[in-house]
Amino acid sequence: MQLGIWYLWVKALHIAFMVTWFAGLFYLPRLFIYHVEASADADRDRFTIMERRLFIIMTIGAVLTTLFGLTLLWSNPALLAQGWFNLKLLLLAGLFVYHIRCYRWIQVLKVQQIPADTKWLRWFNEIPVVFLLGIICLAVVKPF
Repeated sequence: MQLGIWYLWVKALHIAFMVTWFAGLFYLPRLFIYHVEASADADRDRFTIMERRLFIIMTIGAVLTTLFGLTLLWSNPALLAQGWFNLKLLLLAGLFVYHIRCYRWIQVLKVQQIPADTKWLRWFNEIPVVFLLGIICLAVVKPF
């Protein structure tokens, strides 16, 4: 089924909400680091609020990215026969797992289960870069 003239609009919205989602995925783990390093309870409470609000915004971005992506896939189901697209879907599954892990960190920090250091969180903060590069390279280059 073809979307006709609406295809490019749907694709543009898919990309725009993907940017929203990734902005949250890049910034939220940084908030976790600031939260852990905060010394005052008032600061930690402020980070808890910021984390929750950002998670809501990035979840909206994730949902809309998914809906527009599914619309594009509905328009062109032949993509499912492409190797690069299946790998992209695998990376997207990993990205959803990462998104859920961010929610888990919000819950952990909310109840003041503060880790001893931020080393793991600093590594955790870099994971979305791998997903972003992989997904974009696959979608643009279509290597196989």
